Amino acid sequence: MKRMSYHRVCALSVIALSLTIAGCADQGGIKPQAQVRDVTALAAGQAIRTAGAEAGWPQRAWWSAYNDPQLDALVQTAVAGNPSMAIAAARVRQAQSMAVVAHAGELPGVQLDAAVGRKDWSDNVYYGASFRDKLTWNNTATLGLSYNVDLWDRNKNATERAQDEMHAVAADARAAQLDLESNVVRAYVQLALQYGLLDNTEAMLKEEQKILDLAHRRFTGGLGTQLDITQAEAPLPETRRQIEALNESIALVRNQLAALLGQGPGAGEKIARPVLALHAAIGLPSALPAELVGRRPDISAARWRVEAAGKGIAVAKAAFYPNVNLLAGIGPAAAGGGMLSFLSLPNWQTTYGPAISLPIFEGGRLRGQLGATTAGYDIEVEHYNALLTQALKGIADQVVTLQSVQRQQQQARESVAAAQKNVDIATRAYQRGLTDYLNVLHAQTQWLRQQQIVQQLQAQRLSAWASLSAALGGGLEAADANDVIKAAAQ
Repeated sequence: MKRMSYHRVCALSVIALSLTIAGCADQGGIKPQAQVRDVTALAAGQAIRTAGAEAGWPQRAWWSAYNDPQLDALVQTAVAGNPSMAIAAARVRQAQSMAVVAHAGELPGVQLDAAVGRKDWSDNVYYGASFRDKLTWNNTATLGLSYNVDLWDRNKNATERAQDEMHAVAADARAAQLDLESNVVRAYVQLALQYGLLDNTEAMLKEEQKILDLAHRRFTGGLGTQLDITQAEAPLPETRRQIEALNESIALVRNQLAALLGQGPGAGEKIARPVLALHAAIGLPSALPAELVGRRPDISAARWRVEAAGKGIAVAKAAFYPNVNLLAGIGPAAAGGGMLSFLSLPNWQTTYGPAISLPIFEGGRLRGQLGATTAGYDIEVEHYNALLTQALKGIADQVVTLQSVQRQQQQARESVAAAQKNVDIATRAYQRGLTDYLNVLHAQTQWLRQQQIVQQLQAQRLSAWASLSAALGGGLEAADANDVIKAAAQ
């Protein structure tokens, strides 16, 4: 009876001491300081509220709105062949494996340890006097069972943290895919722009050549001077240089597209001239910004990492508490005798019982770990909050750009028409000898500049629409990690 009371007192003392030490986990004000921002509480802004007609979220193949089959094929090839997609899938597999490792901590463990040793005893009488000049066996075999009693949910939280990180990595893979798709589209738009500028510059070269031919005819007819010919010849080298520079830009953009496809430069040489025709209206989903968190893969990844960091705090706090393991083992052990004689029944032994480890003094290590983990949580929260504001900014920026470009395009078309009229008037006047070549050259320069502005505005609109689609999530719904791996394997 006294012995029973003694054991009970010892057990209660250990528990009381454990709880006292564990109380340190809540001391010193170590707790998160950052708060997750509610996306619905953010002011959407005038640009988003007045974006135009209500529209749904981007379709999965949002780039098909450009009505260019070659672009569709390029995006699909890039997603299938770019090494960044394979890297993203490998990271997802890695995160899946780490989740399996973390989950293993919640399960019982069984391990077999065996050792068979042959010993030649020393001839020294002070060592092994009874076994001099003998060879003996020292054999052991133990089948052990261990199970961690997760009283403070440390293993459970560690598993959930690994699973949250796996979801975050899967969302990262989706974000990488969206970034690749938008890069292909924007590069393709730039290719279309370079072709348009090339057409414009080549047309200008033809007009300059006509002016030069006219100057020669006027000089031959006695109506012009050598100065007129020299003035007409002057812009031709520069125009030819611009044509060469544009051909260089086309080749470089093709190389860029080939790299995005995950192929060599030879693949870029096969890319034909784009035939983009975008007729999409400006509009935003009515659920913006409430559903933005679930639509943007990068924001989704940041939110998963906030959840993982929260689980990390729980794991760090559990380290202050006792760690209880249940251990059991069975197996034979014998020194001397034959190699297999240790397997006989008398040599078998069993061990079982709990094992408790309790941190008493560790120089502030646990508090330091808790503080670092808590600070890491604050970092993830503020990173998530920053992404929310940047996402809304990105959407508003593209809406502002699209609305402004639409107004600029109308004015640019009017400027082109006026510049073309001015060129016609100046050319007729020059043909009749009523003006000199400088007026014609000035009119043509203005016309060229206005044409380039129209083409650049069109390219800006095409790029801004691509950026807006990407800012809205690009039609990439939240996906399971296995879906990402399967997509990369196709």
